[in-house]
Amino acid sequence: MRILFVCLGNICRSPTAEGVFRQLIEWEGLAGRIEVDSAGTGHRQVGKSPDPRAVDAASRRGIELSGTARQVTYADWEAFDLVVAMDRQNRADLVRLFGSGAKVELLREFSRDDAPDVPDPYLGEGGYDEVLEIIERACGYLLEEVKPAIGS
Repeated sequence: MRILFVCLGNICRSPTAEGVFRQLIEWEGLAGRIEVDSAGTGHRQVGKSPDPRAVDAASRRGIELSGTARQVTYADWEAFDLVVAMDRQNRADLVRLFGSGAKVELLREFSRDDAPDVPDPYLGEGGYDEVLEIIERACGYLLEEVKPAIGS
């Protein structure tokens, strides 16, 4: 199974979700059975490393954030089984770019939180630690949701 996490710039929320989910699948012994990546709907941050504040929050919990920001492509849309958007605007942008499809979900839908969006800490909508906690909780639920699809 291939899962792509998507936010606006691919420097805060989506690389955090990628790092958290990568760690979870390793802990569960599922590395090699689930592939994860991240991308952004926008192009302004392409080539940049994850935001140092996101890296710092993650590293305090033993989570590594790496890679460089990139913009989501049609090839991603075709290649990934599930595209997980961080907020409703990201989901709307993905649908506008690639058409509707059942494979686009909001991350917080998996944890059934009251709020649908993962706040964007880059825009000051939440602190990096708070956002990391939201992502960790939702990714745990997401992993439980996809385990049956990979026979685990």
